[in-house]
Amino acid sequence: MKDLEIQLENHPGALAKMGEVLASAKVSVEGGGAWIAGNSGTAHFLFEDATKARKALENNNIKVIKENKILIQRLQQDQPGQLGKITRIMQQAGVNIQVLYSDHDNQLILVVDDYEKGKVVSDNWSKGVYN
Repeated sequence: MKDLEIQLENHPGALAKMGEVLASAKVSVEGGGAWIAGNSGTAHFLFEDATKARKALENNNIKVIKENKILIQRLQQDQPGQLGKITRIMQQAGVNIQVLYSDHDNQLILVVDDYEKGKVVSDNWSKGVYN
């Protein structure tokens, strides 16, 4: 899976158009979010087939800014402090988190500035190294 950073116009219906374009292309959104900053909208959405999603969006004049590799992590929801802990470990490893959201399976999705360093942290987290 990959994250697409998508530029949306700041007017009613822009997000609806994006959703309809993806539906017409039979592309499912697996997680993400959208927001307005200043006068433009930005969305980060997770796709199983990012190439197909990108093609559908761009063919309908919806700008894809960037395609991102992602780290997928599951936090233990019954333990307070998990988000702070994993993000602090990323910081200590010199990794800047650029985007963070959840997918439809309650997994944490991270786009980071240094994928290789972030992957080491993520892999070690999964192995329980930081417990």
